[in-house]
Amino acid sequence: MLHPFFSIIIPTYNRKQFLKIALDSVIAQTFDDYEIIVVDDGSTDETREMFEGQAPWTQARGEKVKYIYQENKGPAAARNAGIKQAKGEFICLLDSDDRFREDKLKIAYEYIKKYPQYKIFHTEEIWYKDGLLLSQKIYHKKPSGSVFGNSVKICSIGTSTVIIKKAIFTEIGLFDESMLTCEDYEFWLRATNKHRVFLIPYYLTIKQGGHPGQQSFKYEAMDTFRIYALKKILESNELTSDNFKIAADELKRKCGIFIKGAIKRGKIKEVERYRALVEKFCTY
Repeated sequence: MLHPFFSIIIPTYNRKQFLKIALDSVIAQTFDDYEIIVVDDGSTDETREMFEGQAPWTQARGEKVKYIYQENKGPAAARNAGIKQAKGEFICLLDSDDRFREDKLKIAYEYIKKYPQYKIFHTEEIWYKDGLLLSQKIYHKKPSGSVFGNSVKICSIGTSTVIIKKAIFTEIGLFDESMLTCEDYEFWLRATNKHRVFLIPYYLTIKQGGHPGQQSFKYEAMDTFRIYALKKILESNELTSDNFKIAADELKRKCGIFIKGAIKRGKIKEVERYRALVEKFCTY
C-alpha cells in the first residue's frame, strides 16, 4: 500500500495484552484504506515476539501492520518514530491501551471530505477505569473551532481521538521528546495556535484507565511540565497578541500555585525562579 488515506500510529511499552485489543479494533474497521504502525518503545514483555518470525497472530492480520522496535525513549519519541514512517495523508494516534469503535475511520473520512478547510479533527470518547464506565466533568467537554484557550487550561484533545493531516507535523514540528509527560499538552498549544479544530460529534474512541502499565506522575510534577510548555510557546514569537495573553495568564496562575507551595516549604530558589517567569511574561 503506497499511499493509504490513514496511518494509525500505536506507540507501546509493555502492554502486550492491551495492544492486541487496540490492533484488533483498527483491523475491524469498516473503512479499509489505512496502514498501522506499531512502535515498540523497548518492551520487555514479549511484545516483540508478537511480530517477529511467523507469529500466527501477525499472519492472520495481513500486511497492514508495520512493526518498529526502538530502545526505550518515551511516548513522544515513539509517536515521532511512527509519524516519520507514515505514508498516509492523515495520521490517527492511538495509545496501545485504548481502542477505536468500528466506524471510526469511515466517519472520520466522511467529515474530512465534508470539511476540507480543517486539518485537525477529534472525536468524543468513552472512558473506562477498572472496568467501570466513568462520567466526564463539564470541564472535559470537547471543544471545536478556535480552541487555543481550551488547550491552555487543560489538555482538551485526547491523543487517541485525533485525526490530523500529516503536513501539520512538517509545519509545526513533532512531539517534544524532552518531556517525560504532558508532551501532548505542549503539542496542542502549538497546533491550536495556528489551526482550528473540528469536533466529530460521535463517541468513536474508547479510553481505558486504571491499570498498572500507565505512567504515573503527581499533579505537581505534571504542572512543572505544563509550565515548561507555556514558557516554550511564549518564547516562540508565534503567538497572536490575544493568545499570548491567554498563555501568560495561565502561566501566572500555575506559577502562583507553585510560589505559595515553595514559600511554605522554604524553597527560596524555587520562589525566585517562578517569580522571574511571571515577571518576564506577565508585564503586558
